[in-house]
Amino acid sequence: MNDREFDLSRRAFLDRVFAASAGVGVMSAAPWATAAAAAPAQGDLVRLGVVGTGDRGRALIQNIARTRNCAVAAICDNYAPNLARGKALVPASTRSFTDYRAMLDAGGLDGVVIATPLDVHARQTFDAIDAGLHVWCEKAMARTIADCGAMVTRARAGRKVLQIGHQRMFHPTYLDALKRAKAGDIGTITQIRASWHRNKSWRRPLPDGAGREMDRQINWRLYRDRSAGVMTELATHQLQVTNWFFDALPTRVMGSGSICFWKDGREVYDHVALIYDYPGGRKTIYSSLLNNARYGCEEQIQGSKGTIEPELGRIYSEDAPRVAQLAQMQCDVRDGRKRPIPIGGATWFPELPVRTPGDALKWGEYDETMLQFEGFGEAVRSGRELPGLLYQAYHASVASLLGEQAMDTGRIIEWPKDLVSV
Repeated sequence: MNDREFDLSRRAFLDRVFAASAGVGVMSAAPWATAAAAAPAQGDLVRLGVVGTGDRGRALIQNIARTRNCAVAAICDNYAPNLARGKALVPASTRSFTDYRAMLDAGGLDGVVIATPLDVHARQTFDAIDAGLHVWCEKAMARTIADCGAMVTRARAGRKVLQIGHQRMFHPTYLDALKRAKAGDIGTITQIRASWHRNKSWRRPLPDGAGREMDRQINWRLYRDRSAGVMTELATHQLQVTNWFFDALPTRVMGSGSICFWKDGREVYDHVALIYDYPGGRKTIYSSLLNNARYGCEEQIQGSKGTIEPELGRIYSEDAPRVAQLAQMQCDVRDGRKRPIPIGGATWFPELPVRTPGDALKWGEYDETMLQFEGFGEAVRSGRELPGLLYQAYHASVASLLGEQAMDTGRIIEWPKDLVSV
């Protein structure tokens, strides 16, 4: 794709973003969306240093390269194979480091992108802010609720932008789903079922001769002191979505977690099931497991008039026609159709899933991760964070860590009353 084709298709995409985000109630629920719809201002590229060039860090480097206002000016990783893979994605003149502090001391940056294990997010954020830099940090924010709050406090005190990688907030399909929900298309939302199911161990291969320390470095997501497992690496995305669509924060959480299938020495759960209560009796029911991918990743936003499934890009009405099963059988016999018919009486209507095809939500061909970096670039230029983003990210991280506490203790955990103000 040449530059003109990129510009034209990007403009069409941004038109859809704008159309998806425009509407009563949506701008207040997604005030950052206009940053995705606006073209970046002309000027020097925002210079970013990327800390962590593993799988996710390299994906971020590629998205930054597609923006119109940011550039990767330096990369850093303390694991040589990852650093080598990162170098392959940037110009040969790009500075590289094995120590992020050396990268901060070298200067020449406007901001830092942190894509490292969860347990070092807070320390690296503090150091970057103290070095006078803005920070874009992967979700979840930090390993503890206290550190999540400290990151907010440090950024505000240092007057620096702190943006967290919740890319669904820039996704046209999610913005359109929110618009439809705010317009009342699915009625009163009382429940959101969210799940992220995979069928893989999550264990990365180790180089020959690697010992325990290397395992803990490469497979950091499997160890308690480094990660909360699926809660911080997966659930935090979907808990942000549920808070967003409910336009509220949970009041309490209960749950059960287990190492149910991958008994390979890991310390974090591979199977979790939780219930988050929201004001008014509303609920999010969340599950994640690592040995069955049949239902994949989805949020089912359920209202009195319909259901929205953003990952599938579909909206469904509750108004499907009901047909008594004996009448259905008569039609099938007439049409020569063969299929099982549950019979419970002449006028019995089985409580089967509604199988209407639904309607499509708006979509986009651009990665929302690229859009959130363009938004970050504009925030760095102005020195003002995009409104609402940090509020969403902070409370999503808190919700994921509270879920871990509920499963560990087997108790109902109330929403904290001493969180920092965002």
